Amino acid sequence: MTILVDQPQPQLDCVPIEDNKLGQSQCAFEAPDMNAFGQNFRDYTNAETERQKGVEEFYRLQHINQTYEYVKRMREKFSKLDKMEMSIWECCELLNEVVDESDPDLDEPQIQHLLQSAEAIRKDYPDQDWLHLTALIHDLGKVLLLPKFGGLPQWAVVGDTFPLGCAFDASNIHHKYFHENPDSKNTTYLTKNGVYEEGCGLENVVMSWGHDDYMYLVAKENGTTLPSAALFIVPLHKAGAYTHLMNDEDKENLKWLHVFNKYDLYSKSKVHVDVEEVKPYYMSLINKYFPEKLRW
Repeated sequence: MTILVDQPQPQLDCVPIEDNKLGQSQCAFEAPDMNAFGQNFRDYTNAETERQKGVEEFYRLQHINQTYEYVKRMREKFSKLDKMEMSIWECCELLNEVVDESDPDLDEPQIQHLLQSAEAIRKDYPDQDWLHLTALIHDLGKVLLLPKFGGLPQWAVVGDTFPLGCAFDASNIHHKYFHENPDSKNTTYLTKNGVYEEGCGLENVVMSWGHDDYMYLVAKENGTTLPSAALFIVPLHKAGAYTHLMNDEDKENLKWLHVFNKYDLYSKSKVHVDVEEVKPYYMSLINKYFPEKLRW
């Protein structure tokens, strides 16, 4: 790794592990106190910087435009997987062209974020190779921002996910902008469960459209052999506000989502991973869990 700037770095000091049921090593990742900009992680309240203003504007557009019917149309359109054929690693390299405008913690190319989170998990959970690969692929759907994939606007690709067809939970970032969403005028969608039954399972819930849902479709339809926990993590990242919609399998997989989130959110830094050095390892995992070429 190469240190590009002087900043608080993620710590990998060995600390006691109280619960090792998930196979965590004795050397645990400790989240840094500050992000790459010297601010608190996931701070959406500080509108002093231009980047924070841009993040808020992103969520305003996302919350207004993501509707139940919009998501159903996008799922139908992109589930055809007719954009191109390429390998997982080729898609990773495409992410060099992508920067996520919804993320207040980092403005690095996405491939670095993928490798940073994957390498941090690899150190702490060396025997869970599927989790290393899940970290590598979890944001690959952001290629939807590129012209060859339709060049979708940022609000239709990135940002936190949330369910449609039921009430917008107050814990959502910049919740106030949901008042301008057409679904907020539809009484069918204004109850806690909305169009769903409690415990229906998140695979039956319409989530906001974006890179998460797209990558889930790509992985599932191309016959990945990753475990169900991986396919639970990829389209969600967070699920605390809608656990009432989960079934038993979702609740079992939730523990892995909690593990993953720490590394996804707090491993972001200006410390670049040497791509060529780690590539052989991740290529071996790709070959283990995915076909050589995938439809996208």
